[in-house]
Amino acid sequence: MAGGTGGHIYPAVAIINKIKDIEANSDILFIGTTDRMEKDIIPKMGIKFVGIEMTGLNRKNLFSNISVLKKYNKAIKKAKKIISDFKPDVVIGAGGYITAPVLYAAKKLKYPILIHEQNSIPGVSNKFIASFADRICVSLPGSVKYFPEKKTVYTGNPRSEEIITKKPLAKTELGFVKDKRLVVFVMGSLGSLTMTEKLKDLIPAFKDKDYQVLIITGNNYYDDYKNLDIPSNVKIVPFLDNLINLLKDTDLLVSRAGASTIAEATAIGLPTIFIPSPYVTNNHQYKNAKDLEKEGAAVIITEEEFSKEKVLKEIDRLFCNKEIYSKMRMCSANLGIKDSATRVYNEIRKIIR
Repeated sequence: MAGGTGGHIYPAVAIINKIKDIEANSDILFIGTTDRMEKDIIPKMGIKFVGIEMTGLNRKNLFSNISVLKKYNKAIKKAKKIISDFKPDVVIGAGGYITAPVLYAAKKLKYPILIHEQNSIPGVSNKFIASFADRICVSLPGSVKYFPEKKTVYTGNPRSEEIITKKPLAKTELGFVKDKRLVVFVMGSLGSLTMTEKLKDLIPAFKDKDYQVLIITGNNYYDDYKNLDIPSNVKIVPFLDNLINLLKDTDLLVSRAGASTIAEATAIGLPTIFIPSPYVTNNHQYKNAKDLEKEGAAVIITEEEFSKEKVLKEIDRLFCNKEIYSKMRMCSANLGIKDSATRVYNEIRKIIR
């Protein structure tokens, strides 16, 4: 199970795909929430899906969590029934608040449990689950210290192996010119209100540039760009199902610093300008990106610092200096783990009784 955002959902899908690659007859059940992205994404992939109503804790208004606790107890009961009927060999959590009640139910039913933590600092659910999980896999080496040492393994993020095996999507298929460089902007699977306003100010400034730009707005904010004067070298889309394929024909990525994005970029050595989201727990996206910046694999521009002048200057600096650009590509590739999904699969196999 996984839920809420692409950062949790897509690593879970990568694990499923790896299991299916090795054991084609495996039967997979995906448990998610009833009102988030997974309820639409997972069934479209032909994966069995069951939704359970669940919401996250409200850290600002503690009294509102009374209803959350009621949903949590109901979710445990429903999960027990689902798991008992399915009779799995292993139960896997890839993040999001749906994992806590489902994995607690799995513990009570005495099933083997594996969790995957994508971020540099663990979320609330995984901290809770770690005490009774049989195996904990982490995307970043710095995360190991937050979990019990004997059952924690640094595997990387399974999305990194998946992007390597994907067929490239040529930028020409989206109407771009083959011999011009492509910059892709994407601010998370849901988009961002703050970044929408900043990007609207930036887009007209691409008019005289010798590179091409794709802006992925997120479904919630696509309409905000409708009345904008769009230069001919810029294209705007709400969402791209095969973004992971397009990244293989992309020259520069400007993105939030989610763990899956980092895994994908480093797997193929894609130079990246990170705009970490300041709205995530423990500011973990900034910490995710900082590790790459220290190694010369990326550049950080905070959301507060983001301006058309600063972004254009940084893109020009990278594209106009072949030595800087090549070094960033090499440093990024050096940080990539190319068999992460296989590593997770091997840990799953170890705990299956």
